[in-house]
Amino acid sequence: MNARIDSIRPLTAEDVLQEAPDGLAELLVDAVAGGASIGFLAPLDAAEAAAWWAAVAGTRAVWAAYGPEGEVLGAVTLVRDDKANGRHRGEIARLVVHRAARGRGLGPRLLATAEAHAAATGLTLLVLDTETGSPAERLYRAAGWTEAGTIPDFAAAPDGTLRATTLFYKRLG
Repeated sequence: MNARIDSIRPLTAEDVLQEAPDGLAELLVDAVAGGASIGFLAPLDAAEAAAWWAAVAGTRAVWAAYGPEGEVLGAVTLVRDDKANGRHRGEIARLVVHRAARGRGLGPRLLATAEAHAAATGLTLLVLDTETGSPAERLYRAAGWTEAGTIPDFAAAPDGTLRATTLFYKRLG
């Protein structure tokens, strides 16, 4: 896999469905194999990963990063709160970078893309959670996110071990 980043672009629900069986599924499989706590246990089957993407198509905003040969190198999703009292906020619900593309600034670029879209569409607050002590936690701190607290034993890591999660928020605008 060529880890050079060619473009980051928004995906429609149709795009997500088209990419789900291959690039997007492979991205999740790679992340879970690498130990990322993103909602799945190892080993993650490609069909299960593709089914997850298909299930969320159209329910969240999705951006994917592509290499020069069209390979998916990363993705980020943004979920808008649909409650009447929460329409000003959203959640970064997945930020995933393929292991072959890490260390090249793709995570911050994907995050900034989702943040800019959120602000441009009227959101004023974003939230997220990530495994405490993970590299992602450092990414969010460096991007100006504020820690709101830690919850012990919040989610199982891919190996099934319960891990703490750190909650973050960021005010936009």
